[in-house]
Amino acid sequence: MPVILDRRRDITLESYETVAWNGAAVRFSPGALERIAESRRAFVDLIDNNPELVIYGVTSGYGQRAYQRFTREERRAHALKPSTAPRTAFGRTLPPRLSRGVAFARLASFVEGHAAVTPALAEGVAAMLDGRPLPNIPAEGNGGAGEILPLSVLFAEIVEDVRLAEKEALALVNGSPASSAMIADAALAARRRHRLAESVFALSIEAILAPMEAYDPALADLWQDPDEAAALQAFNVLLAGAAETRRPYQAPVSWRILPRVLGQARRALRQAEEVAESSLSAVTDNPVFLPPGEAGRKGRILSNGSYHNARAYPALDALTAIYADLALLADRHVSKLLDGKVSLLPDQLLAGEGYLGCLGFTAAGFAEQARRAAGATLLPGSEGGGFAQNDVAVPVFHAWRRHQEAAWCLEASLAVLATVCAQAFRVTARRAPVPLAEILEEVRGFVPPMHEQRALGQEVERLALHWHAGMAPENDGGSSLPGM
Repeated sequence: MPVILDRRRDITLESYETVAWNGAAVRFSPGALERIAESRRAFVDLIDNNPELVIYGVTSGYGQRAYQRFTREERRAHALKPSTAPRTAFGRTLPPRLSRGVAFARLASFVEGHAAVTPALAEGVAAMLDGRPLPNIPAEGNGGAGEILPLSVLFAEIVEDVRLAEKEALALVNGSPASSAMIADAALAARRRHRLAESVFALSIEAILAPMEAYDPALADLWQDPDEAAALQAFNVLLAGAAETRRPYQAPVSWRILPRVLGQARRALRQAEEVAESSLSAVTDNPVFLPPGEAGRKGRILSNGSYHNARAYPALDALTAIYADLALLADRHVSKLLDGKVSLLPDQLLAGEGYLGCLGFTAAGFAEQARRAAGATLLPGSEGGGFAQNDVAVPVFHAWRRHQEAAWCLEASLAVLATVCAQAFRVTARRAPVPLAEILEEVRGFVPPMHEQRALGQEVERLALHWHAGMAPENDGGSSLPGM
């Protein structure tokens, strides 16, 4: 069933998943098409009857030529010749689902008439989501002010094949739908990734038989944080039926702080969801048209900075940071589980000749890689091309690439930790609690228990790639940086 758009409120995180991830088509309601047509007529009346108006890219040139002023005939000729100059970015590309997501997010500026496009163009963009292959958007080389470079690639066919009218070229490429799509995609994947992390860390709690007081529900009232309370609850559900006999004294810090760190993970996810919801339904066109309203209010056109989503890249950074922290905790758990003096388990979890010790090196490597990917994304020092008005570039693509790297590092770190946990259950001849039995068997399906020496790298990698593929469509692990 297609997603029907009547108002901007219909563009939500859930409808985004339906369209971008699940491949649903998109249609405008009759009411939306009527509003789009009325807005277009009002816009044309405004520019035809007010020749003194200065409207960027409509009655003036683009970019460094914004000082130019067009007559009516010149502006119409200008609209028929949209520039192909911005198609300069290249390198690795975003996954195909992001192309669908960006096209869907672009419709938020159309559905209530703020882009002042014709119904034909609005329906043409919606028709891009009918299942046809879309151009892959470059993930690298996007150093411009706003998202003109990537959007010019996505909408190249429409620009070349459709007879565009005044303002319509700008309505395609000026805005921030790529930022909206990237934070929405990250939030949807984070929901799955965080459930995996909680399950693997719960498996680690049971592997070392950490005393349960560190996860007591009574702590929720003491800590006064809803996200940490939710993490406590999640651990209590996952550890239902855990072994009654536990370690005689507290587990290392990296076990005891799990509810608080995973509470922060839930907080970062909630923030990402909130930013995604508001960004997806936001009007981000420039210039933006305010259609005539009640009480005879005339239509207005506003030149503005809505093409710069200042919330998306900090929200991506918050997810990246928590992935780095969780990868670090996974590394600590691996090293402590293998050290018998700390874990109170058989040293190195030996069973016969099987030796897992070198997995600690791998866990440390992924943790450091994730840590290096984390950090604040700031406005870039370069001038976004360095000409005329375009003196600040949008940094969201940099935040996205680092987020994807840290996400993969966390998935790989969890695969290493889960492998070590499975061995701990094997050498102590224990079963996992019922809620964790399925993930334990899943791990053993990729990495059987160690009885004799064998190379583990490819087995653990297959487990990590299996989990990675489940985070989002098209995550096949085939590139040098999974997720890209």
